[in-house]
Amino acid sequence: MSLNISKLRNIGIAAHIDAGKTTVSERILFFTGVNRKVGETHDGQATMDFMKQEQERGITIASAAITAHWNGYQINLIDTPGHVDFTVEVERSLRVIDGMVAVFCAVGGVEPQSETVWNQADKYRVPRIAFVNKMDRTGADFQEVVNQMHKYLGANAVPLHLPIGVENTFEGMIDLVQMNSVRFIEKERIVGPIPENMMEQALEARRNLIEKVADLDDEIAELYLEDAEIPTDKLMAAIRQATIKLMMVPVLCGAAYKNKGIQLLLDAIVDYLPSPNDLGAVIAHDPANEEKTYRRNPSENEPFSALAFKLINDPYVGQQTFIRIFSGKLVNGMSVYNTNKTKSERVGRIFRIKAKEREEITEASAGEIVALVGMKYTKTGDTLCDEDQPILLESINIPPAVIEMKVNLDDKKNRNKLGEALAKLCNEDPSFRAHFDEETEETIIAGMGELHLEIIVDRLKEEFKVPVTVGAPSVSFRETITAPFECNYKYAKQTGGKGQFAHTVIRFEPNPGNGFEFVDITKGGVIPKEYIPSVQKGLAAAMNKGPFAGYPVVDVKCVLVDGSSHPVDSSDMAFQLCAQMCFKQAFMKASPVLLEPVMKVEINTPDDYIGNVTGDLNKRRGRIEAMRRFRKGSQKLDAFVPLMEMFGYATALRNLTSGRANYSMEFHQYMPTPKDRQEEIVKERNTKE
Repeated sequence: MSLNISKLRNIGIAAHIDAGKTTVSERILFFTGVNRKVGETHDGQATMDFMKQEQERGITIASAAITAHWNGYQINLIDTPGHVDFTVEVERSLRVIDGMVAVFCAVGGVEPQSETVWNQADKYRVPRIAFVNKMDRTGADFQEVVNQMHKYLGANAVPLHLPIGVENTFEGMIDLVQMNSVRFIEKERIVGPIPENMMEQALEARRNLIEKVADLDDEIAELYLEDAEIPTDKLMAAIRQATIKLMMVPVLCGAAYKNKGIQLLLDAIVDYLPSPNDLGAVIAHDPANEEKTYRRNPSENEPFSALAFKLINDPYVGQQTFIRIFSGKLVNGMSVYNTNKTKSERVGRIFRIKAKEREEITEASAGEIVALVGMKYTKTGDTLCDEDQPILLESINIPPAVIEMKVNLDDKKNRNKLGEALAKLCNEDPSFRAHFDEETEETIIAGMGELHLEIIVDRLKEEFKVPVTVGAPSVSFRETITAPFECNYKYAKQTGGKGQFAHTVIRFEPNPGNGFEFVDITKGGVIPKEYIPSVQKGLAAAMNKGPFAGYPVVDVKCVLVDGSSHPVDSSDMAFQLCAQMCFKQAFMKASPVLLEPVMKVEINTPDDYIGNVTGDLNKRRGRIEAMRRFRKGSQKLDAFVPLMEMFGYATALRNLTSGRANYSMEFHQYMPTPKDRQEEIVKERNTKE
């Protein structure tokens, strides 16, 4: 049966940790009939949090995908993590969804991770609706959350609901579009007239809604100016268009845990969030010429194109590759072309996913999110397309790993088992890195934060049955140069038979923010053409471990100025080794510095503790960027602090503020380490080695 693409909604649910995203998702699954009973995060029974680590901690770690149906519409739902250590999960989900439900806590309001997720959604231009959850909690304030959305997110937040009651008296809401009241008894919604004592307030809120929509829609503006009755269907159509064009954010309210407001949220997803048709064609590049672009419309009749956005290792069916199909049709057994790897892949099996369960299907078409089994080469961010019409879709931004940990085995027999497990985890999670240090014979794992690595180690022990012991986490530094230096290096070895000869003159220059760059200005002749890539390869290899303190080298421009070769003794390996030696010699003379990861830290603290918090941040070499009133009695601090000063900060902040402050932290950028610290780090690193 062919899918009606206009009745498809690919949506993500995202928010700050503990705003209730997974609870909202579980209620959606219950009300759409996917689940017969409701799963809860606090008792480890949530359908979407099916990993053991998620159930133990009561948080979402991996984004889960699931398909549900509501009023004849198909909803592909992705529940994303709220913890900043798993921000790449949010990033890759936002790349493939069409619309988003942003969940806010009615008490906490716009919290640090809410802003991060909102900014990510802005980057991918994702239309969204907001759901203010936990309206039954003490301290809930719907209007304050709407105000914070205006103030901190720059959103044109427009309430479609007016709460009836608040905190323990919250019983439902007035629907300002339909102009009726909706109350909830058990799992039933009871629609009725607006209470007399709220009629004036409801009319005022409805007028405010129409004014906001009239600013964005000419037809509504005309009716409003004529003081004419505005038909509900016209008002809904105008809200829908404004939402899709990112001109407004409809705001709803409810209490998911008490089953209040979920049916109205589902109606809003269908009514206001876009189908793939509404968003139109996706723009792709020609693999051979980046300036040449193609359009792929969301239609079965277009050439096939899809983006792989997630890999999962399933113990029963093997590796599952999650893809979003942007155009064309995918059929079981067909061949597709992986543009990034320049290889063809055969589709083994196609699954529609229900969290940890799966339904096998024979075909899938434009707009759908499915999982494939049998992909050998495809990784996160790869484009799959028609073999005869190759294209390249925009990939997914993967932030750098900033924290490292040593992993040791008690029994060396498990080395292969550990290698296989780490390879699978690196495949699944592109923000996780692992490598074996030949010199120290230690395995180093790197990730986005302490919790990220804690989960990885947990999975190694529980899921892959690899008994490992871990060292304390450490910061992943980088090395670079701050002054130019030109090096003339000749590599020559005579051993009786054929010798080794290579000669390079390379100028090394600082290249801030642009990574490793190689430029050949020899104009050919001095070094045979076939050895130029060898020079580049040697330089790239040398940068994996810098001469200063053994950390990766970044932001260096290498200009090949001159050189020479020998007709017999020159070889690929000789030029690789020559380039490496040249780099090592020049690096220490080009004013090298250590770069440390600096984190953007956001702290919400009551006014009483502001002095304690700022004083502590100053001791940690923190730079306070801004302080602003968060809500009555508390403030929000934005600061930049080196990661090496932030270990154990959660405990320190708890002690400083009697447990009343909270914070969020994400990678900002690499910056030079102060000279005195630099010497300490290099000395410590050399001692260890």
